[in-house]
Amino acid sequence: MSDAAQPTAAEVRAAAEAVKTALDRHLAAVERRSGEDDPAVYDAFNQLAAAAEAYDELLYDRYDEVTPFEIPGAEDSLPPYTGPEEPNALSVLIRRDYAVAEPQRLMAQARRIEAADDEGAGVASSGTVHGALGLLFGEFEPDEVASRHKEFGLEEGDSTLWVTAADEAAEPGEWLEAPFEQADPQRVICRFDVSAVFDDEFDDGLDDDEDDVDDRDDEAGDDGVRELEEGLDTDLDEDLDADEDLDEDGERARL
Repeated sequence: MSDAAQPTAAEVRAAAEAVKTALDRHLAAVERRSGEDDPAVYDAFNQLAAAAEAYDELLYDRYDEVTPFEIPGAEDSLPPYTGPEEPNALSVLIRRDYAVAEPQRLMAQARRIEAADDEGAGVASSGTVHGALGLLFGEFEPDEVASRHKEFGLEEGDSTLWVTAADEAAEPGEWLEAPFEQADPQRVICRFDVSAVFDDEFDDGLDDDEDDVDDRDDEAGDDGVRELEEGLDTDLDEDLDADEDLDEDGERARL
């Protein structure tokens, strides 16, 4: 960043004061909370997160320094639940992302589906990735595609599952034209996310330890093998010396 674009020391100081103010407001909201999902606490949390993020950015731009705090943003958490305490119905919203890693494998699987389906003969839908995907998801349930994605030439991305509460079950065909338009985050009872991001964060903490363990195992393994070989050689030599007793004719005595 150029010097002209850097924030002033006063701006950094003002951002620090904003964090202190937001911190006091958050504590006050927590002390006065009316329930587990108090909207005032939620709002104070978001204000504190925004103030901390702004301060962190200015501090880095001005002094090339960072804070030790990691406060998740509002987009990383769900708003307070406002749905019914005893839902009479629910909706399960699932999103799974895939990359078409091996188009030829995908189309080969689609051709097998076509070959097994007399009615699809001659349609040649398997000749394109678009048509092959239609055949694949038309033949297999999404859960089966998820469990066999490598076989179908797909690579898994992120996935999420939301369980949302409803006052009553929708009428047949009511939401089919826009199935995901009415997803209300404030009615999410629970959610489950799967992402390689979580795996990377976990692996980062283990890589160094695993390397150290592997090195120790290799060294211990080499020393152990050498000691074992030396021990076997010594024992073998002693046994041969003991067994090689000669008779009066100079021949080896029968054991």
